[in-house]
Amino acid sequence: MLYFVGLGLFDEKDISIKGLERIRDSDEIFLESYTSRLTGTNIQKMELLYGKKLTILGRHDVENEPEKILEAAKKGDAVFLTGGDPMVSTTHSDLRIRAMREDIETAIIHASSIQSAVCGLSGLQNYRFGKSCSVPYPEKGWFPTTPLNTILKNLDDNLHTIVFLDIKPDRFMTVNEGIEIIEQMAGMENKTPPKLYIGIARAGSDAPAVIAGDAEKLKAADFGDPLHILIVPGELHMMEQEYLETFAGL
Repeated sequence: MLYFVGLGLFDEKDISIKGLERIRDSDEIFLESYTSRLTGTNIQKMELLYGKKLTILGRHDVENEPEKILEAAKKGDAVFLTGGDPMVSTTHSDLRIRAMREDIETAIIHASSIQSAVCGLSGLQNYRFGKSCSVPYPEKGWFPTTPLNTILKNLDDNLHTIVFLDIKPDRFMTVNEGIEIIEQMAGMENKTPPKLYIGIARAGSDAPAVIAGDAEKLKAADFGDPLHILIVPGELHMMEQEYLETFAGL
């Protein structure tokens, strides 16, 4: 059996009781480390709570060499852990499909996700979000502008956009960096960048940061420790406006 278990948003205590019981009852535990991170904890604390040793997986392990996960699930019960909800990423869906093709039973234990948390922290109505996008760190000879096009298309349709910020092994993109990169994209495309942003840091923690305003305000703000996420809102409903004024300093 292969179980996909979500860990929630911030630390080792965000996991559900059902997820924790499944980990403790299973034979091998794998932790995917590339789509999200629990920045409020570390591997040692997780292993102490779970009572299990974790095998850490990178993107290449999951996408190109998933055999060790599948073999573990054939021999006994294996758990595939992810930050947030386990099935948000397409690579996780692909792994579940591969398992089913090899006659491995699968199950999902859901957890809190950043996609729902941003609505509570920002006050934006969940049905008004369009397609999300990710802003990567530019590299030499590679500076994609697709994220900007997604944002502008959503703004044309009066929809909000969740902008996921890049995660590297040695660094996490900040809200400030994300806005600067979006502005650079707009300059390259000769387009007008968004006028309003909402930055969120450490969703799920006891002290999340939520700040709304224009680019200059957010680029100058100190959001503190990771993880950070960015929202580009469409035209605000009066309740959304009031919520942001009350809780995000708009």
